[in-house]
Amino acid sequence: MDTARSGIASVKELECRIDSCRLELNALDEVWPNIYIGNMVTAHNKEELCQRGITHILNTAHNAWGSKGNQAFYGPEFSYYGIAAEDSVDFDLSAYFHPASEYIHQALRAPKGKILVHCILGKSRSPALVLAYLMICQNLSLADGLEALLQHRAISPNRGFLKQLQDLDLELRYKRTRCQLL
Repeated sequence: MDTARSGIASVKELECRIDSCRLELNALDEVWPNIYIGNMVTAHNKEELCQRGITHILNTAHNAWGSKGNQAFYGPEFSYYGIAAEDSVDFDLSAYFHPASEYIHQALRAPKGKILVHCILGKSRSPALVLAYLMICQNLSLADGLEALLQHRAISPNRGFLKQLQDLDLELRYKRTRCQLL
């Protein structure tokens, strides 16, 4: 499907919007109610996570160099889910869009649920999966989800992830249109 005719922003347009963001990259930001994106250093600071009321951790850089993340590290105070994603344009992150979205959704439904989604810097992998959640569970378009995140955090999903999110946007729009016609 042609993205220009579908009303979906091109990858280049998305990258231009990302590049226009003037926010500083912080260690941790609340980007949606009770959803935080952060970096690995913050994710390893269990005291700060407890102070912020974080109950769930989604580590998108599981098993990456320097990442201590696993359930044993976090203990019973947190629920942990790890995804061994690479920040590479060739990595198929789309395989994790639905499982990660389900985990985020479950975290938010838990009593006092707050989730930290992180990778190494909190710029590419983790925002890409939060965008997938916003598209799948909150029915936002990719462009609207991107705008929502850029209001709170400097992000920069790699070009491959943006293309996969664009494909998800097309798929979700098709399904919604099809359901409306039935």
